[in-house]
Amino acid sequence: MNRHGALLFLISAVAASAAPKDRVVGFLTDLVRLDTTNPPGNETRVARYLKQVADANGISCELLGANPARLNFVARLKGSGNARPLLLVAHSDVVPADRTQWTVDPFAALTKNGVIYGRGTEDDKSLLAAELAVLVELKKSNVQLNRDVILVSESDEEAGSSGMTWLIENAYPKIDAEFALNEFSYSIDTPSGVRIFQIQTAEKIPTRIKLNARGTAGHGSLPRADNPVVHLARAVTRLADADEPVALNATTRRYFEEMSRIADYAWLKPLLPKLENPALSIAAANQLRERDPDFSAMLRTTVSPTMLQAGVKINVIPNAAQAQLDVRRLPTETKEEVYERFRKIVNDRQVEIEPAGGQEQPATEPSSLTSPLYRAMEKVFLASSPNSRVVPFLMRATTDGAYLRAKGMAVYGVPLFRREGELRMHGNDERISIENLQSGTELLLKIVVESTK
Repeated sequence: MNRHGALLFLISAVAASAAPKDRVVGFLTDLVRLDTTNPPGNETRVARYLKQVADANGISCELLGANPARLNFVARLKGSGNARPLLLVAHSDVVPADRTQWTVDPFAALTKNGVIYGRGTEDDKSLLAAELAVLVELKKSNVQLNRDVILVSESDEEAGSSGMTWLIENAYPKIDAEFALNEFSYSIDTPSGVRIFQIQTAEKIPTRIKLNARGTAGHGSLPRADNPVVHLARAVTRLADADEPVALNATTRRYFEEMSRIADYAWLKPLLPKLENPALSIAAANQLRERDPDFSAMLRTTVSPTMLQAGVKINVIPNAAQAQLDVRRLPTETKEEVYERFRKIVNDRQVEIEPAGGQEQPATEPSSLTSPLYRAMEKVFLASSPNSRVVPFLMRATTDGAYLRAKGMAVYGVPLFRREGELRMHGNDERISIENLQSGTELLLKIVVESTK
Protein backbone atom coordinates (compact mmCIF):
# COMPACT_ATOMS: atom_id res chain seq x y z
CA MET A 1 0.00 0.00 0.00
CA ASN A 2 1.41 3.40 -0.96
CA ARG A 3 1.56 6.38 1.40
CA HIS A 4 -1.64 7.89 -0.01
CA GLY A 5 -3.51 4.60 0.32
CA ALA A 6 -2.27 4.13 3.88
CA LEU A 7 -3.41 7.64 4.81
CA LEU A 8 -6.88 7.03 3.39
CA PHE A 9 -7.13 3.73 5.25
CA LEU A 10 -6.14 5.43 8.50
CA ILE A 11 -8.69 8.20 8.00
CA SER A 12 -11.36 5.62 7.14
CA ALA A 13 -10.58 3.54 10.21
CA VAL A 14 -10.88 6.58 12.46
CA ALA A 15 -14.09 7.69 10.74
CA ALA A 16 -15.57 4.22 11.07
CA SER A 17 -15.26 4.37 14.86
CA ALA A 18 -16.97 7.77 15.14
CA ALA A 19 -20.61 8.84 15.26
CA PRO A 20 -22.31 9.19 11.86
CA LYS A 21 -22.18 13.00 11.89
CA ASP A 22 -18.42 12.94 12.54
CA ARG A 23 -17.82 10.00 10.25
CA VAL A 24 -19.37 11.79 7.27
CA VAL A 25 -16.93 14.70 7.51
CA GLY A 26 -13.98 12.33 7.16
CA PHE A 27 -15.60 10.50 4.29
CA LEU A 28 -16.38 13.68 2.34
CA THR A 29 -12.88 15.03 2.92
CA ASP A 30 -11.36 11.82 1.57
CA LEU A 31 -13.71 11.69 -1.42
CA VAL A 32 -13.05 15.26 -2.52
CA ARG A 33 -9.31 14.62 -2.41
CA LEU A 34 -9.76 11.74 -4.87
CA ASP A 35 -9.83 13.65 -8.15
CA THR A 36 -12.49 12.05 -10.35
CA THR A 37 -12.89 14.85 -12.88
CA ASN A 38 -14.92 13.65 -15.85
CA PRO A 39 -13.41 13.41 -18.39
CA PRO A 40 -11.54 11.12 -17.91
CA GLY A 41 -13.25 10.09 -14.65
CA ASN A 42 -10.93 7.59 -12.97
CA GLU A 43 -13.86 6.75 -10.67
CA THR A 44 -12.19 3.49 -9.67
CA ARG A 45 -10.24 5.62 -7.19
CA VAL A 46 -13.46 6.23 -5.30
CA ALA A 47 -14.78 2.69 -5.81
CA ARG A 48 -11.66 1.24 -4.20
CA TYR A 49 -11.88 3.69 -1.31
CA LEU A 50 -15.50 2.74 -0.69
CA LYS A 51 -14.59 -0.93 -0.79
CA GLN A 52 -11.84 -0.31 1.75
CA VAL A 53 -14.37 1.25 4.12
CA ALA A 54 -16.94 -1.47 3.50
CA ASP A 55 -14.42 -4.27 4.00
CA ALA A 56 -13.23 -2.70 7.26
CA ASN A 57 -16.81 -2.76 8.53
CA GLY A 58 -17.80 -6.20 7.29
CA ILE A 59 -20.18 -4.93 4.60
CA SER A 60 -20.59 -7.11 1.53
CA CYS A 61 -19.56 -5.23 -1.63
CA GLU A 62 -18.07 -5.53 -5.10
CA LEU A 63 -16.66 -3.42 -7.92
CA LEU A 64 -18.43 -3.75 -11.27
CA GLY A 65 -17.99 -2.33 -14.75
CA ALA A 66 -16.48 -2.80 -18.18
CA ASN A 67 -13.66 -0.24 -17.84
CA PRO A 68 -11.10 -1.00 -15.10
CA ALA A 69 -10.49 2.74 -14.63
CA ARG A 70 -14.19 3.53 -14.26
CA LEU A 71 -15.69 0.95 -11.94
CA ASN A 72 -18.96 1.18 -10.05
CA PHE A 73 -19.28 0.22 -6.38
CA VAL A 74 -22.20 -1.87 -5.10
CA ALA A 75 -22.67 -2.77 -1.42
CA ARG A 76 -25.55 -4.54 0.32
CA LEU A 77 -26.77 -4.91 3.89
CA LYS A 78 -29.10 -7.85 4.20
CA GLY A 79 -32.52 -7.43 5.78
CA SER A 80 -35.24 -9.91 6.62
CA GLY A 81 -36.51 -9.92 3.04
CA ASN A 82 -40.06 -9.08 4.09
CA ALA A 83 -39.98 -6.15 1.66
CA ARG A 84 -38.09 -5.36 -1.51
CA PRO A 85 -34.75 -3.48 -1.18
CA LEU A 86 -34.08 0.22 -0.72
CA LEU A 87 -31.43 1.61 -3.08
CA LEU A 88 -29.13 4.49 -2.14
CA VAL A 89 -27.55 6.07 -5.23
CA ALA A 90 -24.81 8.66 -5.76
CA HIS A 91 -22.24 9.28 -8.46
CA SER A 92 -18.50 9.42 -7.95
CA ASP A 93 -17.46 11.63 -10.87
CA VAL A 94 -17.31 15.43 -10.85
CA VAL A 95 -17.22 18.11 -13.53
CA PRO A 96 -13.94 19.91 -14.32
CA ALA A 97 -12.81 22.80 -12.12
CA ASP A 98 -10.96 25.82 -13.52
CA ARG A 99 -8.37 26.25 -10.79
CA THR A 100 -7.67 29.83 -11.89
CA GLN A 101 -11.22 30.78 -10.86
CA TRP A 102 -11.14 29.15 -7.42
CA THR A 103 -9.86 30.84 -4.27
CA VAL A 104 -8.73 27.42 -2.94
CA ASP A 105 -7.45 24.16 -4.42
CA PRO A 106 -10.66 22.44 -5.63
CA PHE A 107 -9.32 19.02 -4.62
CA ALA A 108 -7.78 19.84 -1.24
CA ALA A 109 -11.05 19.66 0.75
CA LEU A 110 -9.96 22.73 2.68
CA THR A 111 -12.12 23.65 5.67
CA LYS A 112 -12.56 27.34 6.46
CA ASN A 113 -14.92 28.72 9.10
CA GLY A 114 -16.82 25.47 9.33
CA VAL A 115 -17.22 25.07 5.56
CA ILE A 116 -15.67 22.36 3.37
CA TYR A 117 -14.55 23.64 -0.05
CA GLY A 118 -14.01 21.37 -3.02
CA ARG A 119 -15.32 20.03 -6.30
CA GLY A 120 -18.09 17.58 -5.51
CA THR A 121 -19.08 18.98 -2.12
CA GLU A 122 -22.51 19.77 -3.56
CA ASP A 123 -22.56 17.49 -6.59
CA ASP A 124 -22.48 14.70 -5.54
CA LYS A 125 -19.88 13.50 -3.06
CA SER A 126 -21.73 14.99 -0.09
CA LEU A 127 -24.62 12.60 -0.75
CA LEU A 128 -22.22 9.71 -1.33
CA ALA A 129 -20.44 10.43 1.96
CA ALA A 130 -23.77 10.60 3.81
CA GLU A 131 -24.96 7.32 2.30
CA LEU A 132 -21.70 5.61 3.20
CA ALA A 133 -21.86 6.94 6.77
CA VAL A 134 -25.42 5.67 7.12
CA LEU A 135 -24.55 2.23 5.74
CA VAL A 136 -21.68 1.92 8.23
CA GLU A 137 -23.93 3.04 11.08
CA LEU A 138 -26.62 0.52 10.20
CA LYS A 139 -24.00 -2.23 10.19
CA LYS A 140 -22.29 -1.16 13.42
CA SER A 141 -25.59 -0.71 15.25
CA ASN A 142 -26.97 -4.01 13.98
CA VAL A 143 -30.24 -2.34 13.01
CA GLN A 144 -32.93 -4.89 12.16
CA LEU A 145 -34.02 -4.24 8.58
CA ASN A 146 -37.15 -5.58 6.91
CA ARG A 147 -35.57 -4.97 3.50
CA ASP A 148 -32.04 -5.03 2.08
CA VAL A 149 -30.27 -1.68 1.80
CA ILE A 150 -28.10 -1.32 -1.31
CA LEU A 151 -25.56 1.43 -1.92
CA VAL A 152 -24.49 2.20 -5.49
CA SER A 153 -21.72 4.62 -6.39
CA GLU A 154 -21.77 4.92 -10.16
CA SER A 155 -19.31 6.29 -12.64
CA ASP A 156 -19.88 8.75 -15.47
CA GLU A 157 -23.15 10.42 -14.39
CA GLU A 158 -21.89 13.82 -15.54
CA ALA A 159 -21.16 12.86 -19.15
CA GLY A 160 -23.63 10.17 -20.14
CA SER A 161 -24.59 7.89 -17.23
CA SER A 162 -22.65 4.99 -18.75
CA GLY A 163 -22.11 3.61 -15.25
CA MET A 164 -25.81 3.35 -14.49
CA THR A 165 -26.77 2.06 -17.92
CA TRP A 166 -24.03 -0.60 -17.69
CA LEU A 167 -25.34 -1.74 -14.30
CA ILE A 168 -28.91 -1.91 -15.61
CA GLU A 169 -27.88 -3.87 -18.70
CA ASN A 170 -25.35 -6.20 -17.05
CA ALA A 171 -26.04 -6.43 -13.31
CA TYR A 172 -29.59 -5.27 -12.67
CA PRO A 173 -30.47 -8.02 -10.13
CA LYS A 174 -27.68 -6.62 -7.94
CA ILE A 175 -29.33 -3.17 -7.78
CA ASP A 176 -33.01 -3.98 -8.29
CA ALA A 177 -35.11 -2.30 -5.59
CA GLU A 178 -38.61 -1.09 -4.78
CA PHE A 179 -37.44 2.51 -4.64
CA ALA A 180 -34.31 4.64 -4.51
CA LEU A 181 -32.90 7.80 -2.94
CA ASN A 182 -30.75 9.87 -5.28
CA GLU A 183 -29.76 13.45 -6.04
CA PHE A 184 -30.92 16.21 -6.84
CA SER A 185 -32.90 18.34 -4.45
CA TYR A 186 -32.49 20.57 -1.42
CA SER A 187 -34.52 22.30 1.26
CA ILE A 188 -34.99 26.06 1.36
CA ASP A 189 -35.75 28.43 4.21
CA THR A 190 -38.23 31.21 3.55
CA PRO A 191 -37.99 34.72 5.07
CA SER A 192 -40.91 33.90 7.37
CA GLY A 193 -39.05 30.89 8.80
CA VAL A 194 -40.70 28.02 6.92
CA ARG A 195 -38.38 25.21 5.84
CA ILE A 196 -39.51 23.66 2.56
CA PHE A 197 -38.29 20.15 1.80
CA GLN A 198 -38.49 19.62 -1.96
CA ILE A 199 -38.56 15.91 -2.83
CA GLN A 200 -37.62 15.45 -6.48
CA THR A 201 -40.09 13.05 -8.08
CA ALA A 202 -39.67 13.96 -11.77
CA GLU A 203 -37.06 15.38 -14.14
CA LYS A 204 -36.95 17.28 -17.38
CA ILE A 205 -35.37 15.55 -20.37
CA PRO A 206 -32.26 16.81 -22.17
CA THR A 207 -33.09 17.27 -25.87
CA ARG A 208 -30.00 19.07 -27.08
CA ILE A 209 -30.02 20.29 -30.67
CA LYS A 210 -27.83 21.76 -33.38
CA LEU A 211 -28.89 24.51 -35.77
CA ASN A 212 -27.04 24.24 -39.08
CA ALA A 213 -27.28 27.23 -41.40
CA ARG A 214 -25.89 27.01 -44.94
CA GLY A 215 -25.21 29.63 -47.60
CA THR A 216 -22.67 30.72 -50.18
CA ALA A 217 -19.16 31.83 -49.29
CA GLY A 218 -18.06 35.24 -50.41
CA HIS A 219 -16.11 38.40 -49.68
CA GLY A 220 -17.16 40.19 -46.51
CA SER A 221 -17.27 43.52 -48.33
CA LEU A 222 -20.47 42.48 -50.13
CA PRO A 223 -23.37 41.50 -47.84
CA ARG A 224 -25.27 38.42 -49.01
CA ALA A 225 -28.91 37.57 -48.38
CA ASP A 226 -27.97 33.92 -47.79
CA ASN A 227 -25.22 34.67 -45.25
CA PRO A 228 -25.48 31.64 -42.92
CA VAL A 229 -24.30 33.63 -39.88
CA VAL A 230 -27.23 36.03 -40.26
CA HIS A 231 -29.72 33.21 -40.70
CA LEU A 232 -28.27 31.35 -37.73
CA ALA A 233 -28.38 34.45 -35.52
CA ARG A 234 -32.04 35.01 -36.34
CA ALA A 235 -32.90 31.37 -35.66
CA VAL A 236 -31.12 31.37 -32.30
CA THR A 237 -32.84 34.59 -31.25
CA ARG A 238 -36.27 33.34 -32.30
CA LEU A 239 -35.92 30.15 -30.29
CA ALA A 240 -34.43 31.88 -27.25
CA ASP A 241 -37.16 34.54 -27.21
CA ALA A 242 -40.12 32.28 -27.99
CA ASP A 243 -42.69 31.69 -25.26
CA GLU A 244 -42.83 27.93 -25.00
CA PRO A 245 -46.22 26.35 -24.18
CA VAL A 246 -47.11 25.61 -20.56
CA ALA A 247 -48.05 22.18 -19.19
CA LEU A 248 -48.62 20.98 -15.63
CA ASN A 249 -48.18 17.39 -14.50
CA ALA A 250 -48.95 15.59 -11.23
CA THR A 251 -45.73 16.81 -9.64
CA THR A 252 -45.84 20.46 -10.67
CA ARG A 253 -49.56 20.82 -10.00
CA ARG A 254 -49.08 19.56 -6.44
CA TYR A 255 -45.91 21.63 -6.04
CA PHE A 256 -47.51 24.96 -6.90
CA GLU A 257 -50.63 24.23 -4.89
CA GLU A 258 -48.57 23.46 -1.79
CA MET A 259 -46.24 26.42 -2.29
CA SER A 260 -49.17 28.84 -2.67
CA ARG A 261 -50.34 27.89 0.84
CA ILE A 262 -47.12 29.27 2.33
CA ALA A 263 -47.34 32.95 3.24
CA ASP A 264 -44.11 33.79 1.40
CA TYR A 265 -45.61 32.44 -1.83
CA ALA A 266 -49.21 33.60 -1.45
CA TRP A 267 -48.70 35.63 -4.65
CA LEU A 268 -48.84 32.32 -6.53
CA LYS A 269 -52.49 31.65 -5.67
CA PRO A 270 -54.21 33.94 -8.22
CA LEU A 271 -51.91 32.66 -10.97
CA LEU A 272 -52.68 28.95 -10.53
CA PRO A 273 -56.04 28.88 -12.35
CA LYS A 274 -54.47 30.87 -15.17
CA LEU A 275 -51.78 28.21 -15.61
CA GLU A 276 -54.56 25.68 -16.29
CA ASN A 277 -56.18 27.94 -18.89
CA PRO A 278 -54.54 27.61 -22.35
CA ALA A 279 -55.54 31.17 -23.23
CA LEU A 280 -53.85 32.61 -20.12
CA SER A 281 -51.12 30.10 -19.25
CA ILE A 282 -48.21 31.67 -21.17
CA ALA A 283 -48.78 35.14 -19.71
CA ALA A 284 -49.10 33.62 -16.23
CA ALA A 285 -45.86 31.64 -16.67
CA ASN A 286 -44.11 34.82 -17.79
CA GLN A 287 -45.23 36.52 -14.59
CA LEU A 288 -43.80 33.61 -12.64
CA ARG A 289 -40.51 33.97 -14.52
CA GLU A 290 -40.22 37.58 -13.42
CA ARG A 291 -40.61 36.55 -9.78
CA ASP A 292 -38.70 33.26 -9.86
CA PRO A 293 -37.07 31.83 -13.03
CA ASP A 294 -36.98 28.34 -11.47
CA PHE A 295 -40.77 28.29 -11.28
CA SER A 296 -41.15 29.11 -14.95
CA ALA A 297 -38.59 26.45 -15.92
CA MET A 298 -40.76 23.78 -14.26
CA LEU A 299 -43.70 24.71 -16.46
CA ARG A 300 -42.27 24.66 -19.96
CA THR A 301 -39.51 23.42 -22.21
CA THR A 302 -36.46 25.69 -21.92
CA VAL A 303 -33.91 26.74 -24.54
CA SER A 304 -30.40 27.97 -23.74
CA PRO A 305 -27.97 28.70 -26.61
CA THR A 306 -24.53 27.59 -25.44
CA MET A 307 -22.14 27.13 -28.39
CA LEU A 308 -21.51 28.90 -31.71
CA GLN A 309 -19.21 28.03 -34.61
CA ALA A 310 -18.73 29.91 -37.90
CA GLY A 311 -16.10 31.25 -40.26
CA VAL A 312 -12.33 31.15 -40.62
CA LYS A 313 -11.50 34.82 -41.27
CA ILE A 314 -13.21 38.13 -40.54
CA ASN A 315 -13.43 39.20 -44.19
CA VAL A 316 -14.83 35.89 -45.48
CA ILE A 317 -18.54 35.04 -45.41
CA PRO A 318 -18.59 31.31 -44.57
CA ASN A 319 -20.47 28.50 -46.25
CA ALA A 320 -21.96 27.31 -42.97
CA ALA A 321 -22.61 28.29 -39.36
CA GLN A 322 -23.68 26.17 -36.42
CA ALA A 323 -25.18 26.74 -32.98
CA GLN A 324 -25.77 24.24 -30.20
CA LEU A 325 -28.66 24.71 -27.79
CA ASP A 326 -29.27 23.05 -24.44
CA VAL A 327 -32.97 22.18 -24.59
CA ARG A 328 -34.73 20.68 -21.57
CA ARG A 329 -38.16 19.41 -22.48
CA LEU A 330 -41.05 18.60 -20.20
CA PRO A 331 -41.74 14.90 -19.64
CA THR A 332 -45.28 15.51 -20.93
CA GLU A 333 -44.16 16.09 -24.53
CA THR A 334 -42.19 14.11 -27.07
CA LYS A 335 -38.97 14.97 -28.85
CA GLU A 336 -40.83 14.99 -32.16
CA GLU A 337 -43.31 17.57 -30.86
CA VAL A 338 -40.45 19.82 -29.78
CA TYR A 339 -38.69 19.55 -33.14
CA GLU A 340 -41.86 20.33 -35.07
CA ARG A 341 -42.57 23.39 -32.91
CA PHE A 342 -38.99 24.64 -33.25
CA ARG A 343 -39.09 24.35 -37.04
CA LYS A 344 -42.19 26.53 -37.10
CA ILE A 345 -40.56 29.09 -34.80
CA VAL A 346 -37.37 29.26 -36.89
CA ASN A 347 -39.32 29.28 -40.16
CA ASP A 348 -36.19 29.35 -42.34
CA ARG A 349 -35.38 26.80 -45.03
CA GLN A 350 -31.68 27.69 -44.74
CA VAL A 351 -31.58 26.42 -41.15
CA GLU A 352 -31.80 22.73 -40.31
CA ILE A 353 -32.45 21.35 -36.84
CA GLU A 354 -30.83 18.08 -35.81
CA PRO A 355 -29.88 16.24 -32.59
CA ALA A 356 -26.64 17.39 -30.97
CA GLY A 357 -25.72 13.81 -30.06
CA GLY A 358 -25.14 12.20 -26.70
CA GLN A 359 -27.19 9.67 -24.83
CA GLU A 360 -30.92 10.30 -24.73
CA GLN A 361 -32.67 9.68 -21.44
CA PRO A 362 -36.12 8.12 -21.28
CA ALA A 363 -39.33 9.99 -20.52
CA THR A 364 -40.94 8.55 -17.39
CA GLU A 365 -43.91 9.08 -15.13
CA PRO A 366 -43.33 10.94 -11.82
CA SER A 367 -42.50 8.74 -8.83
CA SER A 368 -45.37 7.96 -6.47
CA LEU A 369 -46.31 10.36 -3.69
CA THR A 370 -47.78 7.53 -1.61
CA SER A 371 -44.96 4.97 -1.51
CA PRO A 372 -43.58 3.87 1.89
CA LEU A 373 -40.34 5.75 1.12
CA TYR A 374 -42.11 9.02 0.28
CA ARG A 375 -44.20 8.68 3.43
CA ALA A 376 -41.05 8.00 5.47
CA MET A 377 -39.42 11.15 4.11
CA GLU A 378 -42.54 13.19 4.88
CA LYS A 379 -42.60 11.92 8.45
CA VAL A 380 -38.91 12.58 9.09
CA PHE A 381 -38.84 16.01 7.44
CA LEU A 382 -41.98 17.26 9.17
CA ALA A 383 -40.61 16.12 12.54
CA SER A 384 -37.21 17.73 11.92
CA SER A 385 -38.39 21.32 12.05
CA PRO A 386 -41.32 22.91 13.91
CA ASN A 387 -42.39 24.86 10.84
CA SER A 388 -41.67 22.71 7.81
CA ARG A 389 -43.47 21.67 4.63
CA VAL A 390 -42.85 18.81 2.20
CA VAL A 391 -43.54 19.24 -1.52
CA PRO A 392 -42.87 17.13 -4.63
CA PHE A 393 -40.44 18.77 -7.02
CA LEU A 394 -39.72 18.68 -10.77
CA MET A 395 -36.00 19.03 -11.44
CA ARG A 396 -35.23 21.37 -14.33
CA ALA A 397 -32.10 19.33 -15.13
CA THR A 398 -31.71 15.54 -15.09
CA THR A 399 -30.00 12.67 -13.29
CA ASP A 400 -29.31 8.99 -13.83
CA GLY A 401 -32.54 8.30 -11.95
CA ALA A 402 -34.44 8.46 -15.24
CA TYR A 403 -33.02 5.06 -16.25
CA LEU A 404 -34.17 3.48 -12.99
CA ARG A 405 -37.63 5.05 -13.30
CA ALA A 406 -37.84 3.55 -16.78
CA LYS A 407 -37.39 0.13 -15.12
CA GLY A 408 -40.40 0.82 -12.89
CA MET A 409 -38.45 1.89 -9.81
CA ALA A 410 -39.68 4.90 -7.83
CA VAL A 411 -36.73 7.30 -7.54
CA TYR A 412 -36.61 10.35 -5.30
CA GLY A 413 -34.13 13.20 -5.16
CA VAL A 414 -33.78 13.50 -1.40
CA PRO A 415 -33.47 17.05 0.06
CA LEU A 416 -31.04 16.24 2.85
CA PHE A 417 -29.08 19.46 2.59
CA ARG A 418 -30.25 23.06 2.84
CA ARG A 419 -29.63 25.48 0.05
CA GLU A 420 -26.92 27.74 1.44
CA GLY A 421 -27.22 30.89 -0.65
CA GLU A 422 -26.31 30.56 -4.31
CA LEU A 423 -26.08 27.04 -5.69
CA ARG A 424 -22.44 26.38 -6.60
CA MET A 425 -22.61 22.91 -8.14
CA HIS A 426 -20.55 22.99 -11.34
CA GLY A 427 -19.42 26.47 -10.28
CA ASN A 428 -16.40 28.02 -8.59
CA ASP A 429 -15.65 27.56 -4.88
CA GLU A 430 -18.22 24.77 -4.53
CA ARG A 431 -18.77 24.11 -0.84
CA ILE A 432 -20.97 22.83 1.98
CA SER A 433 -21.00 23.70 5.66
CA ILE A 434 -20.12 20.95 8.10
CA GLU A 435 -23.32 21.61 10.04
CA ASN A 436 -25.39 21.18 6.88
CA LEU A 437 -23.54 17.98 5.96
CA GLN A 438 -23.97 16.50 9.43
CA SER A 439 -27.63 17.40 9.87
CA GLY A 440 -28.39 16.01 6.41
CA THR A 441 -26.68 12.74 7.28
CA GLU A 442 -28.77 12.44 10.44
CA LEU A 443 -31.91 13.00 8.37
CA LEU A 444 -30.85 10.27 5.93
CA LEU A 445 -30.28 7.79 8.74
CA LYS A 446 -33.77 8.46 10.11
CA ILE A 447 -35.33 8.09 6.66
CA VAL A 448 -33.59 4.76 6.01
CA VAL A 449 -34.53 3.39 9.41
CA GLU A 450 -38.14 4.57 9.05
CA SER A 451 -38.47 3.04 5.58
CA THR A 452 -36.94 -0.30 6.60
CA LYS A 453 -38.97 -0.95 9.76
